[in-house]
Amino acid sequence: MTTTLDRTAPRDLAAELPARLSLTPKTTLAGQLDGAWWPRSRDLEAELPPLAAALDETWGRITRVTVNPAHWPVIARKVSVAGHIVHVGWFTEQHPDKLILLSYTTGRWDLLVIPPETEPGAAARLMAAAAVPGSVLTAGALMAGEAAIGRGIRDARRREADWESEGGACMSPFGNPMGRRALPLPGNTWR
Repeated sequence: MTTTLDRTAPRDLAAELPARLSLTPKTTLAGQLDGAWWPRSRDLEAELPPLAAALDETWGRITRVTVNPAHWPVIARKVSVAGHIVHVGWFTEQHPDKLILLSYTTGRWDLLVIPPETEPGAAARLMAAAAVPGSVLTAGALMAGEAAIGRGIRDARRREADWESEGGACMSPFGNPMGRRALPLPGNTWR
């Protein structure tokens, strides 16, 4: 199988735009995740520099990153970030929707990785949920929960579309279609 990436568009876009992050506030409550990251593409080499640059001030210089290769078609072993090298490792045992960042000076952070193709509403819910201090929800639990919410929203939209295409409120109590003029008005009764 051959994977082709358009390396110019995502890299140009990634270099111009800041990383989309939501981090847990500093607190004594330790949770499963330290926040969420919503990359714009699946080009890890293009997406890591803005992420590391955004975190350097807050967390110190990021030196290592680990990912699961399931969602990243190409994984460079080394990525240049603001004048230093970030070493990238991959582990199939790591959850596919999680990124682990390591820093020499301050430690380790686990971020939920929101797929780039995620709808903005779903991404906002995931980013907020991943940034809750002390949360026991894992990356897998958050993604599964959002999938269930997405299915519920799609089902509700389908039911609403069905309702509208079948005449909506213009149905008799017996399920027969009626014209809008046949609806009772306040004070009128069914005859």
